[in-house]
Amino acid sequence: MKNSLHSASPNKVQFNGEEPQETKHSMFTSTKSKLDGKTYKILLVINYLCLFVGSVSSSLLLKFYFNHKGSSRWVSTWVQSAGFPLLLLPIYLPYYFQRRKNGNGRKPFSTFDMKFLGLCFGVGLMLVISNLCISWGNSYLPLSTASLVLSSQLIFTLLLSIIIVKQKITFLNLNCVILLTLSCVLLALSSKNDRPEGLTKAKYFIGFFTTISAGLLFALYLPLMEKIYKKVDCYAMVMEMQFIMEATATIVATIAMAIAGGFKEMKHESISLFDLGHTKYWLIVGFNVVTWQLCFMGTAGMVFLTTSLTGGICMTALMAMNVLAGVVVYGDAFKGPKVVSTLLCIWAFCSYVYGMYVKMNRDMIVKGANNGVIGNDNVDDDDKKQQNKSLIELNEIVTEDQR
Repeated sequence: MKNSLHSASPNKVQFNGEEPQETKHSMFTSTKSKLDGKTYKILLVINYLCLFVGSVSSSLLLKFYFNHKGSSRWVSTWVQSAGFPLLLLPIYLPYYFQRRKNGNGRKPFSTFDMKFLGLCFGVGLMLVISNLCISWGNSYLPLSTASLVLSSQLIFTLLLSIIIVKQKITFLNLNCVILLTLSCVLLALSSKNDRPEGLTKAKYFIGFFTTISAGLLFALYLPLMEKIYKKVDCYAMVMEMQFIMEATATIVATIAMAIAGGFKEMKHESISLFDLGHTKYWLIVGFNVVTWQLCFMGTAGMVFLTTSLTGGICMTALMAMNVLAGVVVYGDAFKGPKVVSTLLCIWAFCSYVYGMYVKMNRDMIVKGANNGVIGNDNVDDDDKKQQNKSLIELNEIVTEDQR
């Protein structure tokens, strides 16, 4: 027998005098369908923690930047994507450890073609526009208001998911849309009592509508990426795509900053304008870079592991946390219509989660009836009838609870 790696199949390694051994994949390089339940849940928790920490921290830090006389919207746009080199850690570390352990592994960026690269560049251009809209919104609106307005992205996500990935319309979907629409309308009608001193009505509504635009663009991003991810090999490739998209957004933002004199403005701002000093200015910029990458990394992972709609729901759940964080840290007003608006947002999210929980239980019951009992030849006919009857009764109870 010749001792050659090439004589083995692509997923196997040949050793001296032994049969080819199948290459072991990590949670980062395994296809989603081959992830076991425990590994899938671990990866899901990691991504939601990244989303949670990144979303809340980046919102607070961006508002902190503007509160202490930071004024460049291009700087705040640039930091949202400039941390893309950090994504090299989840891309290359698993590859490095896998090579040490097994002698081979999936090489990063090896499965990209021109079509995928073109999609990444296109989405990157869309992201830089969305980032700029978020910067405009945060520079004018209180953090709690901006967070509530951004919650409207779930409405757009649902509608665009129906068009792009053929998401089915259900009572749960419509319930979320109606409640969140009422939440945003109520917030807009109460705007004149929420504007900080010195902020004109025109600037307030510029901030309001740029934030709405950011939500729309982000909602387009979610189902678009869900459709693309259906052709993606593994989680590592998701991070590689995110790297290219963020790099594209950073290059565009950097060119725009250079043309508009943004880098000179950044230097002047750090020395003369930022009221906490030069050192703290760069610390805030650095922490902003890290937290925004955590946010985008978590979002991409959630869409890949679940669906665009679930990713949008998770983002909406964090809006309430951003509102409370703005109230606690910055003393944003939180009374009257804003309280009702927040409660509507939470109500929409909780009712959707409960409905999905009931649906998941019903699907598990049906699956158990079809596979666990009916197809089991080792079970007596009487036992089959009794177990199927119990499953049907349990299904009726779950259905009645949902009603």
